[in-house]
Amino acid sequence: MAIDPHLLEILACPVCKTPVKLTVDEAGLKCETCSRVYPIREDIPVMLIDEATIDPDRPTKD
Repeated sequence: MAIDPHLLEILACPVCKTPVKLTVDEAGLKCETCSRVYPIREDIPVMLIDEATIDPDRPTKD
């Protein structure tokens, strides 16, 4: 099951408040501003700062 598009519209990075985008591999949500990638576990986005990784090179879906 994929992330609900309506949920994606309202999710934002807890650090810089920028909207997040789904990564190409659909395993995370990336903030384009600070490059943090929040994992998706069992179809649930984990929007905790401590769980995020910083990956400036990870592509997102458009």
